[in-house]
Amino acid sequence: MAEPAPLSPGELEDRLEELLEACLSSRRTAASLAPGIAELARSEQAFVLHWAGVVARSSAELAYQFAALAPRALALVGERGAQAWLLRAMDVFDRETMYAASAALKDLPRFAQEWASASHAVRLEDAARVLELFLCGLSGRPLAVAADGEPWTDTQTVYLPARVGRFASREANFLALKAMAALAWAQARFGTFSDALGAALAARPESMRWAAFLEAVRLTARIGHALPGLARDLARLEAPLDAALEALVAPLRAPHATVADSLALAARCDPSRPPPAWCYVGPLFPDRVAAARVARLARERDAFRLVLARMRDERVDAAPSRSAGEGDARFSAAVSEPDVTGERAFQLYFDGVPVAPPADAANLVQSILQDLGELPPDYLEPAGPGAYRPATGPAAAPERDAAASPAEAGVAVHDEWDFARKHYRRGWCVLRSRDVHPGDPGFVRRTLEQYRGELAGLRRAFEALRGDDRVQRRQPYGEAIDLDAAVAGFADRRAGRELPERLFVRRQRTERSIAVMFLVDMSGSTKGWINDAEREALVLLAEALEVLGDRYAIYGFSGMTRKRCELFRVKRFDEPYGPAVRARIAGIAPQDYTRMGVAIRHVSGLLAREEARTRLLVTLSDGKPDDFGDEYRGEYGIEDTRQALVEARRSGIHPFCITIDAEARDYLPHMYGAANYVLVNEVRRLPLAVANVYRRLTA
Repeated sequence: MAEPAPLSPGELEDRLEELLEACLSSRRTAASLAPGIAELARSEQAFVLHWAGVVARSSAELAYQFAALAPRALALVGERGAQAWLLRAMDVFDRETMYAASAALKDLPRFAQEWASASHAVRLEDAARVLELFLCGLSGRPLAVAADGEPWTDTQTVYLPARVGRFASREANFLALKAMAALAWAQARFGTFSDALGAALAARPESMRWAAFLEAVRLTARIGHALPGLARDLARLEAPLDAALEALVAPLRAPHATVADSLALAARCDPSRPPPAWCYVGPLFPDRVAAARVARLARERDAFRLVLARMRDERVDAAPSRSAGEGDARFSAAVSEPDVTGERAFQLYFDGVPVAPPADAANLVQSILQDLGELPPDYLEPAGPGAYRPATGPAAAPERDAAASPAEAGVAVHDEWDFARKHYRRGWCVLRSRDVHPGDPGFVRRTLEQYRGELAGLRRAFEALRGDDRVQRRQPYGEAIDLDAAVAGFADRRAGRELPERLFVRRQRTERSIAVMFLVDMSGSTKGWINDAEREALVLLAEALEVLGDRYAIYGFSGMTRKRCELFRVKRFDEPYGPAVRARIAGIAPQDYTRMGVAIRHVSGLLAREEARTRLLVTLSDGKPDDFGDEYRGEYGIEDTRQALVEARRSGIHPFCITIDAEARDYLPHMYGAANYVLVNEVRRLPLAVANVYRRLTA
């Protein structure tokens, strides 16, 4: 179908006057803008009018400048480039001043030059989440991704360039980022950062470039043995080697080659002659790796000893005749040589009997083995009496919590999604965290008395969730014969093969690995019965969760405008449920408005740092997102909240909403999904409904 005829200057003038009325004057008129836009195609005119309207919501002056420059921008960089040019200026406006945003718009020639080379580039910001999942799938050990000028790793974080645009296609540039990440993983997995590396580079720092290149040759060969498909991707980026250099590096392609072989060859290379430039090879920093490794080893040793303490106590409970400190029963371990992927199989023993650690501790053990190649004797000593109970799981990281604390304790700045722009407003919302002031000390006592009968039933129901027995088949030992394995073994024996060893079944007590964040609406509309019901619901839930043992935190949210968003701490993950938390629950009181997106983003960040198989974000609310003024109301607030929930899901968090808003069906299915919310029709039913919903979610 043919494109409609362009709008005339008069029609455009009318539309522009409607959009830009706030900034027009006798010298700045819509009539001066209309002729330039009239020369555009109808689709381009629609583009200009749409974005002028979007920008005018924030600044009519900036919208006027955009409309004046838009025809030239479209001619230089097309619609896609013009949108990127405008969004960059809007980001500047959000973070800085009108003057700075105006300068960014007027800098169109430089942007056009950058756009010509950047249209095929890949930004790390866009690829980081995919790369983090890729690295986690490779290693099992979570590796963060961050921006830096060159690719390198300290074995905790993989640092990659913020932008890669050296190739002519986005696919090739993304492949380069992926190759950098894969090499960093391989350096940690296949022994690059041994003590020998640090000593060699300290003695011969000039050989670092050759050592990094030769290690890349060795590691790409190791990747080829373990992951042939990934190796083929890497090979597409490698510059060919001349015959002499190929002969030199040939020993490094053997499966048994080590970093010592790479260092020996590096010592023979002329440091004044640069090695071949493979785009995914970066520098090595053994000193930074050593610092990260020391912190990780101490953390993982303590966490593993806590796992052993729990396992020991379970066996003491199962054999009451033996006390926790009685006899010579000890843990020991057998560790195999690494397989082709660098992973080592291990078997734990307690008092000479094979035992299996909880499933959520398997990655912890593999991380220790990746660093040390063994489980040293001091790692196999269970934590003694009085050891802390880790609130953040087996892989809790003290330095990670310290890094989070400044934002949590003071002020945090978050982006906000503008659905009209289809882009984030960078650094748009300012959120302050504070503790809830203690409330009426008698509130919790009255609530427990009022719901005494119901609470007893909740506790019994939650006790039933604490864990169940899972039957594990084809085990080397157990309580009964695995008939399926025995039949298959009998067939093997009749065929002349050896009888397999794994002929038993045993029951393994499953442990819950759940972290839950409760986010409570503290807006002014909760005043009265709703506030009372929310507080009663939290009391009942906390009392029942103490029976269950799940890790949970409680935060409230409110605020007024984007500059005064507030998050109220009621209970942190690492805080026990006691008098202080009860007093804060009693002190939850109505505040201002309901700007939900920023609160969801902040608490999702706190929840994502918890080591758990299941992470839940449960919001208690009485209405749709709202804030002072008209900007956040309606579709804008709903879309921002929905985007914040999408971000949470990408982080492995499962959001759910419990609401008493009778109109919830009009907007919650769009925000949370049709099956991820529940409407409680009567406020008085909220306390028991919250506990029952949680029980169903985690059963």
